[in-house]
Amino acid sequence: MTNPDEHLMVQEDEDAQRDLETQAIRGLANAYLLMRDEIGKVIIGQTEVVDEILISLFSRGHCLLVGVPGLAKTLLVSTIAKILHLSFRRIQFTPDLMPSDITGTDVLQDDPETGHRSFQFMQGPLFTNVLLADEINRTPPKTQAALLEAMQERHVTVGSNTYRLPEPFFVLATQNPIEQEGTYPLPEAQLDRFMFNVVVNYPTAAEELMILKQTTGNQKPELEAALTGRQILALQEVVRKVPVAEHVFVYARDLVRATRPGEDSAPKFVKEYLSWGAGPRAGQFLILGAKARAILEGRFHVSTEDIKSVAHAVLRHRIVTTFQADSQGLGTDDIIDMLIEHVPNQLKVQAQEAAKG
Repeated sequence: MTNPDEHLMVQEDEDAQRDLETQAIRGLANAYLLMRDEIGKVIIGQTEVVDEILISLFSRGHCLLVGVPGLAKTLLVSTIAKILHLSFRRIQFTPDLMPSDITGTDVLQDDPETGHRSFQFMQGPLFTNVLLADEINRTPPKTQAALLEAMQERHVTVGSNTYRLPEPFFVLATQNPIEQEGTYPLPEAQLDRFMFNVVVNYPTAAEELMILKQTTGNQKPELEAALTGRQILALQEVVRKVPVAEHVFVYARDLVRATRPGEDSAPKFVKEYLSWGAGPRAGQFLILGAKARAILEGRFHVSTEDIKSVAHAVLRHRIVTTFQADSQGLGTDDIIDMLIEHVPNQLKVQAQEAAKG
């Protein structure tokens, strides 16, 4: 027979754990509001971009920022690093950049006491919390591969030694969409390493007026630190614990599978407009991004609306359009809009069937 006292203790432990998780959710939601306010002191507008970057950060993912020069991408990343009390480094990728320039290298050092020589590892700029990889498509594939390996494995290998990168480790890479001469575009397999592809658009007329007024004076806003690195790591674990209902998993799966033109169940427009669809990693990032979005809004459950909200950032660099789509002026975002309209929400379908019955 079960001991009533043991059962009570287990219940109390579960309640205590639930209370801790609830407090963590409230803490993250409050920190999120504070972060948005602090970023707003420096960055005018771009709320959707800020939200997607923060969702990616708390999901332990990396972001690819696509936008023309002059849209404050570097300023945005450095501002986030400041308010999160994290170390920040920027690498300007160029055609002559070598892998050792970013990972670090072994340097021969003399010991003044013994006179012996030995190799010492000198850390490269990868050893930071927040890394801005500026114009990643301007460097050769070998250096791109070194960065992407660090993103995936969170360590670098130099010679026979492996060195762990600091945690948290978050990469924001930028690409200029209008200038492709002399660049090395990332292959689809390497693009898949990025959780989000975030499009940075031009500001509105009202936002641009505020930018002109705020940035041409001599006032510098004072920023407050919102979270430490240790707190971010703890909150990343909280995000992983957010429960997901079965119908939300099914919706994420169906949305990803619908992008594949080779699937029998793929809609007609996918077979016509897409030459390649998203892999299982897209579904994983849809769920993780939806979990982080729910937490940031103070909810401890995920809805299909959360999946839809992150779908463009997750899928736009994982699907490849055909010539027919390009000739009709249809981009990846247009196809994703069509997919969201086409793929049914299982829970909503069941409710409609029940209402009819």
